[in-house]
Amino acid sequence: MATKNSHSETTAWEDDDLGSKSTLWGFLAGLIVAAFIAVPLSAAFSFATHPNTQQLFAGRLSDASQGGYVTFWWLVTALLVALPFLVGFAVAKLSGRTLAIVGAIIALLVIAILVVGQMFVF
Repeated sequence: MATKNSHSETTAWEDDDLGSKSTLWGFLAGLIVAAFIAVPLSAAFSFATHPNTQQLFAGRLSDASQGGYVTFWWLVTALLVALPFLVGFAVAKLSGRTLAIVGAIIALLVIAILVVGQMFVF
């Protein structure tokens, strides 16, 4: 009479539970990104739902059709909504070394944006 050892059988759900450190780090990274993009997401959503805001933009956006303007802002909104999920997934699946390299590159880009913004905008 053979008995099954229930401890040796694992399902995909048990392997990917919230107790996994990489899953928790991915969730935390996604949550941090969601906090950072909350205001731009709100603005993009408001521009998408209020087409009369097209007058606020000079250049190409003010010359676009109303349908093109709304479509553009809905696409920006969709991309901003997807960003925290993509970052969380990437953090959960990447190796530590690759994650450190990507983090360093992002930090350098943010510093460069701040320096250029201070030099030319203000």
